[in-house]
Amino acid sequence: MDDPRKFDWNHIRAFLATAETGSLSAAARRLDQTQPTLSRQIAALESDLGVMLFERIGRSLQITTAGIELLEHTRTMGAAADRIALAASGQAQSIEGQVRITASDVMSAYILPDLLREIRAQAPKLRIDVIAANDIRDLMRREADIAIRHVRPDQPDLIAKLVQEADGHFYAATAYLNRAGRPKSLSDLSRHEFISFGDTAQMIAYFEPIGLRLTEENFRLGSQNGIVSWEFARQGFGIAPMSEPVGDATPGMERVLPDMEPLRFPIWLTTHRELHTSRRIRLVFDLLADFFAN
Repeated sequence: MDDPRKFDWNHIRAFLATAETGSLSAAARRLDQTQPTLSRQIAALESDLGVMLFERIGRSLQITTAGIELLEHTRTMGAAADRIALAASGQAQSIEGQVRITASDVMSAYILPDLLREIRAQAPKLRIDVIAANDIRDLMRREADIAIRHVRPDQPDLIAKLVQEADGHFYAATAYLNRAGRPKSLSDLSRHEFISFGDTAQMIAYFEPIGLRLTEENFRLGSQNGIVSWEFARQGFGIAPMSEPVGDATPGMERVLPDMEPLRFPIWLTTHRELHTSRRIRLVFDLLADFFAN
């Protein structure tokens, strides 16, 4: 790689687990990840290092000579990382106070609970207040400590980190598609009913670059509340865009145009400069960053 001092620890950890367990499936179980994720991480590490770390022989993996040499170093790194994690965990147990996180209502209800369980496990004395709001709260005025948004803030005094390029799709209830038909193209899609998530004009403009031409006539129902809009879609009133984890996990919902390229949207973490002096904000910010990165 260009600078050998720069590497992604997740890639190293994936390599170490695979080398020690002897298979991607066993390594995935150890790290509580999926095999495709581990495979991509190892491929990225091989690309960065310019060497092959494993050879596939039949259905098994065989570590290469270069992999064996790397394994000695990564075991030392892994032991050090374990010690750091234990120390950090001990400190996290004692962190107290409140951290306010603002995120959209959909993300607050459907995405954040898994992360909140992790925060409670690591820092049980922390109090987390989730402000479920679709408008952008002013961090400079301390309306929240950390914001999760799809746009980067423009205030220079805020700290922002792009943590994920997320995938979304169009979804509709099976009952709706059985009644209205399953579109085969964007042209077909433009003749269907859609659910509005607040600003209809903004939604229409967002879909134009992908070749989807909609008008106000396509949107006969909607709500400023994202959870309500998603429930309208689930109840069969029309088609709605939704993030992949939420859409795929909702019973009775199908991807519309399943072979279509996903809708991509960024996820930004934003906080104020107290990040550098507040242990509780730093802990929650880092846990959020790790949560969205995996």
